[in-house]
Amino acid sequence: MSSSTAAPAAAGVTPDADVQIRLRGLTKQFDVRGKTVTALDSLDLDVPRGQFLVIVGPSGCGKTTLLRMLAGLDAPTAGQVEVQGGREGRPENSMVFQGDSIFPWMSVWDNASYGLTMRGVPRTEIKETVGHYLDKTGLAAFANAYPHQLSGGMRQRVSIARAFANDPEILLMDEPFSALDEQNKTLLQAELLRIWDETRKTVVFITHSVDEAVTLSDRIMVMTAQPGRAKAFVDVPFERPRDVLELRHQSKYGEIVYDIWQQLRDEVSRSQAQAGSAPQKKRSWLRR
Repeated sequence: MSSSTAAPAAAGVTPDADVQIRLRGLTKQFDVRGKTVTALDSLDLDVPRGQFLVIVGPSGCGKTTLLRMLAGLDAPTAGQVEVQGGREGRPENSMVFQGDSIFPWMSVWDNASYGLTMRGVPRTEIKETVGHYLDKTGLAAFANAYPHQLSGGMRQRVSIARAFANDPEILLMDEPFSALDEQNKTLLQAELLRIWDETRKTVVFITHSVDEAVTLSDRIMVMTAQPGRAKAFVDVPFERPRDVLELRHQSKYGEIVYDIWQQLRDEVSRSQAQAGSAPQKKRSWLRR
């Protein structure tokens, strides 16, 4: 592992930075058929304000469990989750999921404006904000369409437009592009980078794709197999704004991808061994 790209797990703590997310000793356990299973174990992590953090790790290492705790959907068994807020009345976070998460009975416009409408934002502001993000995501011509009339990639664009339009402090993204074909995935990665360059929001993004992690992130956290711990942190040195295709032609890009795979290799093998030895009825939980 080259010392220029990776740091040990302790590097996840950055006390001198403007920290927006601080995790200390974060542990999550589940009771599975009378047995205690530890999904996350004693995780320490600081995410500076405005950083694009990507988390990679083998299946079952607790990535989604971590994101759910950041979103306030699950409570930790032990440890602390501290999130620094900002403007009063601004939502703490918005989450973009892997599958379709938009309302099928609402138009593209109504889906994208949902969060703002629920917060009672004035109509003129909603019109300006939603119009802006529909333009940014290439959906302006489809404002009156319904989800069943859209492709999978376009539905994910609606999810992204809704998340940014809601103007959260933190954007949480759980493998949002994993179900898409390679062409749509590349296009949406480019769209996300363009919008992020404009907003510079704090992002925590989960993916199984090392290429995607290096393309999007400022920093990557590599996790161990279950129970999930921080194994290493990798700083991604590429300047912004980034061109997705040009970036992948750089030799340094290939070096970083290789380094991360070296870190992941043993963890993926260990995760596969765990899944192979687990009873069939427990495997759906272990994929979290």
